[in-house]
Amino acid sequence: MRITLFAVGRLKAGPEKDLASRYLDRFAKAGPAIGLELAKLVEIQESRASNAETRKREEAAALEKALPEGAVLVLLDERGKALDSQAFSDVVGRYRDNGKRDMMLAIGGADGLDPDLRAKADLVLNLGSMTWPHQLVRILIAEQLYRAVTILSGHPYHRV
Repeated sequence: MRITLFAVGRLKAGPEKDLASRYLDRFAKAGPAIGLELAKLVEIQESRASNAETRKREEAAALEKALPEGAVLVLLDERGKALDSQAFSDVVGRYRDNGKRDMMLAIGGADGLDPDLRAKADLVLNLGSMTWPHQLVRILIAEQLYRAVTILSGHPYHRV
């Protein structure tokens, strides 16, 4: 299954980008052995519209344009469902095992996600009840993707 990470906003050079890249690189190297591939990282610029609702709609349209046909859509949102690492890896493994070819994990913009997009998502996840800056969310989800690979492959990286 090919996994795309979609993000509203671009990471500038620096330690956050380096750390996110490190985990995505680990995922890209370890994933193919268990049928998971890093397809790509899609970054779009935040909308410059004058109001939040329009910005959310424009960002959602860009996401939908990048979404492969038939892909599983997983949105990261503070109002989403909380999963532990084992449950997240189970979800990824289940979609892979059920023959899904693509999955997109999407980090929305500062204004949040368009309600119509949320309604279309297969899963809406949160990374805790606190609000996180997008740079840290990118690192957290990259690490969780790598962790999912290690859990699914039986690697000792994840210890309970």
